[in-house]
Formats: sequence, structure tokens, C-alpha cells
Amino acid sequence: MVEAWYMDDSREDPRKPHRPEPDRPVSLEQLSRIGVFYWKLDADNYETDPELAKIRKEKNYSWMDIITISKDMLPNYEEKIKIFYEEHLHLDDEIRYILEGSGYFDVRDKDDKWIRIAMEKGDMITLPAGIYHRFTLDESNYVKAMRLFVGEPVWIAYNRPADHFPARAQYQQFLSQTVQ
Repeated sequence: MVEAWYMDDSREDPRKPHRPEPDRPVSLEQLSRIGVFYWKLDADNYETDPELAKIRKEKNYSWMDIITISKDMLPNYEEKIKIFYEEHLHLDDEIRYILEGSGYFDVRDKDDKWIRIAMEKGDMITLPAGIYHRFTLDESNYVKAMRLFVGEPVWIAYNRPADHFPARAQYQQFLSQTVQ
């Protein structure tokens, strides 16, 4: 099962867990209140998994590809890792399904605090359009992930500040309607 927690304020290597003392865990219910949703799937059988097929149909995730993030597999690895870790938002939902390896998605909560979500094989997550977030590998330095989209893929990231986009305003409106 996925784990999430409020991050410490350390400026150490972002690939470290950054768990505060004492630990401040975040539940799946808390994540759902900020629009982040999670599924545990069978990554060994992703090509024929009926649960993934059902989710894709229900959510209209019609396009997908697979990306491998490692020094040996990703061109311009060091540059890409830095870009992924820049705080940004997208105008569409971000859907990622971890097929191998592990990494962290960091998302901002309603009070602009960082929540770290540890993702590993079988974990699938959706981040809503307009949420500020970032991604980094963990100390394993390897992840293979499926990227899913509604319609054609859009990979444009807008670094913070990007509050002028309608997707951000819609997300902030969503947050104002949820009770924490």
C-alpha cells in the first residue's frame, strides 16, 4: 500500500525520504480531499489487467506510453531529473502507473505544505490539473512508469508561479469546497 507523509524542511538530496521527526503520515482519504487518487494494480500483468482496463475505460484514459527513468535509459538524464523536480502544474490531470522501480511524487496540500507520496511497483496515481507538484526518483535511481492521458498527450509543465491558468483557479475552487 502506498505511503504518504508531510515532508521535513531539509535541503538534503531530494531522493531521500524526508520524513520529519515525529512522522506525520497522510492517509488516502486526506489525499483524496486534495484531488489525488490512488489504485494498487497488478504491474506484472499490466497488459492484460482487467482492473486497469476498467479504470482506463471509466476515466477515458485513451492514450498511454511507457517511460523508463534511469541514467542508462533516459537521454539527458541529469537535466530531466532537475526539470521533473521543479515545482510545476499541468493543465490536464497527470496519471502515472509504476511498473518497476520506485520514486516520489510531492504535492502541495491546501495550506501549501509538501506531502511526499512514495510510489512503487503496482501503484497508480492521478494528480488533478492545477495542483502544484514535482517528481523525483528515490535512492534506487530507477523507475519504469506508464503515462496515461485523456486524448492526445500533453507534457507541458508550467513552473510556479502559474496561478493565472484557469486549471489552477478551478483547482483552488475545488480545494475551497472540500473540508480538511
